[in-house]
Amino acid sequence: MTGEQRQRERMRTGYDTVAGEYQRRIGGELAGKPLDRALLAALVEQAGPGAAVADLGCGPGHVAGFLAGLGAARVVGVDLSPAMVELAREAHPEAEFRVGDLCELPAEEGEFGAAVALYSVIHLSGEELAAACAELHRVLRPGGRALVAFHLGSEVRRLTEWWGHQVEVDFHFRPLAAVAEALEAAGLAVEVRLEREPGEGEAETRRGYLVARRP
Repeated sequence: MTGEQRQRERMRTGYDTVAGEYQRRIGGELAGKPLDRALLAALVEQAGPGAAVADLGCGPGHVAGFLAGLGAARVVGVDLSPAMVELAREAHPEAEFRVGDLCELPAEEGEFGAAVALYSVIHLSGEELAAACAELHRVLRPGGRALVAFHLGSEVRRLTEWWGHQVEVDFHFRPLAAVAEALEAAGLAVEVRLEREPGEGEAETRRGYLVARRP
């Protein structure tokens, strides 16, 4: 097992451990995030009628449920954590959920008209980010767009205690340009670049958003 594989296994274990508490604390977060809601609505509208939409790193499924509520014809959530996927299936039967890795997505080529990755690429090393961007390109149909959100910076923070549980989860902070370059290197065209300050109740980190299209 490589170092990256061991880290992903530690991440899976960490998210399995905190899944219930994560759902309780984070599951309603979109109610206080009007910018995120607007970007998700624009993505679904641009995908067009009948398009399937992916929520990559879906956690307990709250974003997938919101996407389904916007009228997306089919929503598929993917998460590395089986415990998260189980919670998502229970809470949001209007969407489909799959256990899977961002670097090896359980999806067909061109399956999705749009994809969302909100704060899921933050757990990926540089090589893993490149692989995940290549997978994003693969699963999007031509003309399909992806919305990617992440923490801005240039450091790696390791979380060893999370809501009273011992974990070992790495968070990669990156400049907006670095993630844009990774998407473009995978063949995606970046159309939108946004940065914002943290909102009320959020962790004190600046946030970056990118919208990229498969030509």
